[in-house]
Amino acid sequence: MASRKKNPPQRPRKEPRISGGRSEIEDTLEEFDDPPRPKRKKKTSGLKKFRGWIVAKTLKWGITAGVVLGIYVFYLYSTLPDISTLADVKKTPSIIVKSEDGKVVGTFGDIYGDYVPYGHLPQNLINAVVATEDRNFFHHYGIDPMGLLRATFVNIRARHLVQGGSTITQQVAKNVFLSPERTLKRKIQEVLLALELERRYSKQEILTIYLNRVYMGAGNYGVDSASRRYFGHSVRNTTLSEDAILVGLLKAPSRYAPTSNPDLSEERATQVLLNMKAAGYLTDAQVSAAEENFGDEDSSYRDNHNFGAFYFSDYVVSLLPQDLINMKEDLVITTTLNVKWQQEAEDAVNTVMDAKGKTLKASQAALFSITPDGGIRAMVGGRNYRASQFNRVTQALRQPGSSFKLFVYLAALEAGYLPDSEMVDQPINVGSWHPRDYTGKYLGRITLRTAFAESINSVAVQLSEAVGRGKVIEMAKRLGITTPMEADPSIALGTNEVTLYDMVRAYAHVAANGMSVEPYAITRIETSDGRKLFERTQPVSVEVLRESTVRTMNDLLIAVTTGGTGRGAQFGKPIAGKTGTTSDYKDAWFIGFTPGLVTGVWVGNDDTTPMKKVSGGSLPASIWRQYMAAATRGMPITSIPSQSGPSLFDTIMPWFSKPEPEPQQSPATQNPVIIPAPPNPQQQPPAMPEGNPQTPPPAMPETAPEDEPVPEYNAPPSFWDKLLGDGKDKGE
Repeated sequence: MASRKKNPPQRPRKEPRISGGRSEIEDTLEEFDDPPRPKRKKKTSGLKKFRGWIVAKTLKWGITAGVVLGIYVFYLYSTLPDISTLADVKKTPSIIVKSEDGKVVGTFGDIYGDYVPYGHLPQNLINAVVATEDRNFFHHYGIDPMGLLRATFVNIRARHLVQGGSTITQQVAKNVFLSPERTLKRKIQEVLLALELERRYSKQEILTIYLNRVYMGAGNYGVDSASRRYFGHSVRNTTLSEDAILVGLLKAPSRYAPTSNPDLSEERATQVLLNMKAAGYLTDAQVSAAEENFGDEDSSYRDNHNFGAFYFSDYVVSLLPQDLINMKEDLVITTTLNVKWQQEAEDAVNTVMDAKGKTLKASQAALFSITPDGGIRAMVGGRNYRASQFNRVTQALRQPGSSFKLFVYLAALEAGYLPDSEMVDQPINVGSWHPRDYTGKYLGRITLRTAFAESINSVAVQLSEAVGRGKVIEMAKRLGITTPMEADPSIALGTNEVTLYDMVRAYAHVAANGMSVEPYAITRIETSDGRKLFERTQPVSVEVLRESTVRTMNDLLIAVTTGGTGRGAQFGKPIAGKTGTTSDYKDAWFIGFTPGLVTGVWVGNDDTTPMKKVSGGSLPASIWRQYMAAATRGMPITSIPSQSGPSLFDTIMPWFSKPEPEPQQSPATQNPVIIPAPPNPQQQPPAMPEGNPQTPPPAMPETAPEDEPVPEYNAPPSFWDKLLGDGKDKGE
């Protein structure tokens, strides 16, 4: 039997092999002996989870917003305006109003000066703009991040807006192509346009466009237009101080205009000079020298442009026919305005009203001055054009008071009365109305000269009733009163409303020796290139008052200013005029003339509240006196022809004098008559049926005194002052 062959023992699976001093079995067993414990997860706090959520959301929405903003910016970039039209100027036609000697007194529409190339702009002007508006202009690419950060820091520290971060290039983009609205869309467009402008234009071209297109106030665009307006010459010829004033306008043109706010303008210009010094453009000596020129009282912007003349400019434009206003060309209008007299008129109004207006509760005043041929020389429509553009010369309807007696006495003179004709100052009745003077005192029998000089109401009413109210109205219309007039008994005392414009025109007929007068302001109209559209020719004057009537009326008007209610208007030359004061001191007037100039002044309140005993012989006469003394300075002294005072020529050589026709003598002239009261209602003219003599005028129960003392002139008392007391008890 064969022996069974034993197989060798098989090695166990994965039997470790011995190698070295440690077997794999030992390593394996060691692993199984102490199995590793599972790692514990660290707990995450809620705050860390929230932070993670915030980061994730921020990234998500930031990326989304960035994509949306990028699309929006791309859309805005694709819709940007065509900047190739940068040099094109689109403007509305302008109207430039000039004085008689060619100085600009008003502008309307968009006014552009000459386009001045970069090489012709003053270097000081360029330096001033860069130092003040954009100090890094020549170094950035349209946007100045450092400048924006600096402006932000300054504004935060000051806690209000002090500096802006826009560059000059951004301002060009905004001013030329964009609207002034403050929106994100406009700001993004501004930045995109600035970058595009910098890419396509040089720095010199951008700065040239800016200085020739920037708004400089009062309708003026560009530095040349502003220089011509404020200094009377091109920007090519400006001085350092003038350059500083121009650059100072860029921040706020209206606020820093040298015409309306010279002190603020100089303060801002000084800051511009300091900016130039800080930027290294000027030395201390140059800054000091430029500052000294600011105080020059002969500076042209002070003399050549009067803010109050805007009333006159508005009036001039209102005269233009519509076809001229609709023209596409710029218009230049030459007028009759005398700039020097206009300034004197404004100074007179402001000086007197500033000194006494508030104390006497008078807030407004107006002045209108013309030559006897009708040329308008000065017009002050109010105390502050910026506060109120309402022209109190041409638009305000006010009661003229006793200044209206001019028409009553002219009608009486034409009816045959003379200055020496006598009437009785006594109580009278017109229906149920009882006109009386302020004090209720009466002087008895007096001449018309005295009655007119002292503004006696009862005599004026008696004359009006004697000659007929219709005659008084006819005389007023003949001399230029255009407002409606009622034939009430009180018409003699000036209760119908009129304008200062019409009243001065009426008195001008007397100053013109009875010839017709029509005020005019425009002498020539032409286009900006010199094409003539209109030139005034002297119209033919006609006689509206007999020369003898004028001389007699002058006698009465002179009596007012020599010893009557208007004596406070005297300034050393022959004058004639009349005061006017209405009930409760709501209106005060003085209208008068020298041989070469006719001027009227009104003082009152726009809301018709009473003043504090302001009569025509006080504030209005003071304003009139100051203005007329200045305006007639240098004029020859010429007497006013009057009936009672023959001239030296008539006295020495009567054979050369022209004989005057004798006025028709009426019974009232041949034998002075006391008109009974009440008058016969049947004597009223049939042409005025609306007048009701039985209706008492509610606004005129009595009138105020005209001859209150005028302390600043120390006027001597008249005969009636001595007779009646201190002068406060006479009325008109």
